[in-house]
Amino acid sequence: MFRYDAIVLTGGRASRFGGADKPGALVGGRSLIERVAAAMSTAGRLIIVGERRELAHPGEVVFTREDPPGGGPVPAVRAGLVYADRPWVALLAGDLPFFTSADVETLLAAAGTGAVLVDDTGREQWLAGVWRRDVLADALARYDGRSLHGVLGPLEPARVAVRDRVPWFDCDTTDDLALANRQETASTTPA
Repeated sequence: MFRYDAIVLTGGRASRFGGADKPGALVGGRSLIERVAAAMSTAGRLIIVGERRELAHPGEVVFTREDPPGGGPVPAVRAGLVYADRPWVALLAGDLPFFTSADVETLLAAAGTGAVLVDDTGREQWLAGVWRRDVLADALARYDGRSLHGVLGPLEPARVAVRDRVPWFDCDTTDDLALANRQETASTTPA
């Protein structure tokens, strides 16, 4: 039985990525969005807020857009949450090459009302977390700002650190993409 749905945000302008198709960029021969979709293989419904694309997923795949398109992450979360009906929601960026299904299970195990990964400096990664659907819906209904920190921070999520890997690493720039490919190559090259 599926415990959670996944909302993946892919509709940003990618301005720091030169405006290119960031979710379609390759790490280790697979697109970033394919890697995130594979990590969400245990989600009942995969909700992509962004452009429609072909994705393999064992559950249902739904595509939607925020209103207005390019309106930012808070409207995007609202647009995705409409399609989530399970008790838990994984909320992810579409550019996380190293996030795995084990990471979502770790977050679910740590969550009270929610849980987010923290980077190696202890900073919350708001688009690498899980939330109780009802709590997230209530918070969004009360919030009229544009910041994910503004809507999610007051929910006081569990903060989860992963020391042996960087599942929170996202590819905001082409330099980040190059680094991800170097890390992927290093992890798959025999010693």
